[in-house]
Amino acid sequence: MSFTDTSRPPSQGDRRRWFALAIVMTAAFMDLVDVTIVNIALPSLRADEGATLSQIQWITAGYALAFAAGLITGGRLGDIHGRKRVFLLGMGGFTIASVLCGLAVNPEMLVASRILQGAMASLMVPQVLSIVHATFPAHERGRVFGLFGAVVGLGAVSGPLLGALLTQGDLFGLGWRSIFLINLPIGLAGLILGRAYITESRAPRALRLDLVGVALVTLGLLMLVYPLTRGHELGWPLWGHLSMAGSLVVLAVLVAYERRKSARDGSPLIELSLFRVNSFAAGIAVQAVFGIVMGIFFLVWTLYLQTGLGWTPLRAGLTGVPFSLAVSVAAAVSVQRLVPRFGRKVLQAGALAMAAGVLLYLWAADRYGLDITEWQMMPGLVVMGAGMGLIVAPLTDAILSGVPREHAGAASGLISTMQQTGNALGLGLVSVVFFGVIGEPVAPERIGAAYAEGFRHSLGWVAGGMVAIFLLMFVLPRRPSHDTEEAAVPEPRTAGEPEPDLVG
Repeated sequence: MSFTDTSRPPSQGDRRRWFALAIVMTAAFMDLVDVTIVNIALPSLRADEGATLSQIQWITAGYALAFAAGLITGGRLGDIHGRKRVFLLGMGGFTIASVLCGLAVNPEMLVASRILQGAMASLMVPQVLSIVHATFPAHERGRVFGLFGAVVGLGAVSGPLLGALLTQGDLFGLGWRSIFLINLPIGLAGLILGRAYITESRAPRALRLDLVGVALVTLGLLMLVYPLTRGHELGWPLWGHLSMAGSLVVLAVLVAYERRKSARDGSPLIELSLFRVNSFAAGIAVQAVFGIVMGIFFLVWTLYLQTGLGWTPLRAGLTGVPFSLAVSVAAAVSVQRLVPRFGRKVLQAGALAMAAGVLLYLWAADRYGLDITEWQMMPGLVVMGAGMGLIVAPLTDAILSGVPREHAGAASGLISTMQQTGNALGLGLVSVVFFGVIGEPVAPERIGAAYAEGFRHSLGWVAGGMVAIFLLMFVLPRRPSHDTEEAAVPEPRTAGEPEPDLVG
């Protein structure tokens, strides 16, 4: 099986690439909105369906886990069978899974449908960055990633607001179900337009799917995340600790197997040579820690606002608007104006700003207690949002700056995998940093105080995570470089030929 090299970007006069960009950005927007829209509706869903705390965690963590387990495979499937084809397959499956979520008759069916939705997203999402990487030349990508950051901000704004309006508005009597069914018209439009405007691209040499690698990745993640998510509810049994320790052994076996497979036929699931690119290796670590702290913050924040403070979904959704607007504005200017001038310092400033915003929020929550208002939360949220915006867009560009276009799908799959794995770990850690503090069950008269205490404790973990990210960023290159990109695309290797040196 072989392919011709269709990974070169189209000519700059081809306007179709901008229509294609809008379509894949819509898919990224749909995925991001789906995560944030679900968070805001979780307390209502728990009340209406009688979902347990473990099921609430799995509605979010199940999606993240399926997403993380399939992302590397999704990126490689795009390299093998065509990024457009796999993107459209994933978008169609995501739309169907969204409908199943909206029609769920019990929490168990909803959790299963969310896992399916995450699996379909793992086919769709990695194609976004790889299609951009294969479609646009290096000098245009700064502008493109700036737009990507703006879309992230817009999705962060739209998700909580849409979730609040749909849930509290009880559209057509659907309640929380409408937050999933809203994906149906968006998905259908994306499928129709995607077929018309996205140009097909695939890897320039023969590749095969690494099924053993897929199995090892999935097993390792399940052994790590499942006991972490269920541990608090089950009283942290011995088998959970053994499973988490065993996951490290499975991941070590995966690395050894991938190294052998790369030497044998040059078609591993994970391109280990990518980790010799300093910007990629450091950026992957940053993505993982960032996913952990964000997984903790957003779930705990939702429970704190609606269950602890007793706010309505709409009030909670509106409270997040200043944060989301700050993300959008900062992301839009960071790549275009700040990174070209200050380089890595922009990302480090973002990490410190997020830590400062968390501490400011912690101070306000401690001072005002259960009487805290949206206005008293706003300074911390705005500072946090601005810091996040300084990180999200330039970090992606920094990670991919030294990656050969041939490995765009594999690299983007690894980037998203580490972020989603971190997110799933963060959601699992909620059992430790939040529920482990408040204890369960909580007497009705103590719910507010207990949730506020758990929230403040969780914020300390988030601030510590941002300091760790700041330190990791010292390993990133001072400035992303695309100067030798064309030379970075290696010739196809024969089986047994050593990996090319990608450093520099």
